[in-house]
Amino acid sequence: MSTAAVKRSPSRRSRANTAAEQPEAARKPSLPGRSQIDLITLQWQREHNELDLSDFLLAIYFMRLGTLIEQDFDRMCQNLCGISGSDMRVLLALRRSGHPYAKRPTDLYRALLVTSGAITKKIDRLTSLGFVERLADPSHGGGFIVHLTKKGLDIVEKAIVKLAKESSIAPAMAHFTDAERDAGNQFCLRTLALMEELVLPGLEDADNTSTKTRGKVARKSSRGRG
Repeated sequence: MSTAAVKRSPSRRSRANTAAEQPEAARKPSLPGRSQIDLITLQWQREHNELDLSDFLLAIYFMRLGTLIEQDFDRMCQNLCGISGSDMRVLLALRRSGHPYAKRPTDLYRALLVTSGAITKKIDRLTSLGFVERLADPSHGGGFIVHLTKKGLDIVEKAIVKLAKESSIAPAMAHFTDAERDAGNQFCLRTLALMEELVLPGLEDADNTSTKTRGKVARKSSRGRG
């Protein structure tokens, strides 16, 4: 993400600057008090009030939300079964696929937006704990699929119930109306769909290029040692 946000219309910059100059109570009467993200927003608007920072700031909001949710999710997973939140997402991906709760590694790393190397390490850890197992892929000779075990299914079911009843985002959502929550869901879904269409292919191409480069370096190193 570039900090050099593209300038748009003067009206959008004017609205941003006007919002920064308004009294706090007038700008956000529904909030209980100044938040850290409020301060970050005002600081950036002060430091670069000649730029339209709306997209830049929105990306910061998304990242900060993600960090807070991820930290709470990771804590819950550690307390529940001693695995990280990122490893639990593998179990969740297998569970939501439906019976027989199995996916190819390629499907997993694409669904979870991680590299093939990262998903291999996650599968290794989860296999050692008995949460998943590798089974031969009948449609691909020499390949394998990742299957959720009974132990893994029990754990992920407990996690789903806990997330539904004690989601970290629930206390904040209680301050929104049903209409606001629906609008927020639709905004996030549309934004994610567009990002996956417009940004994700470039990220996957870069990852594939990096993987091939690492492979070439490893082969040259191996030949050198030989």
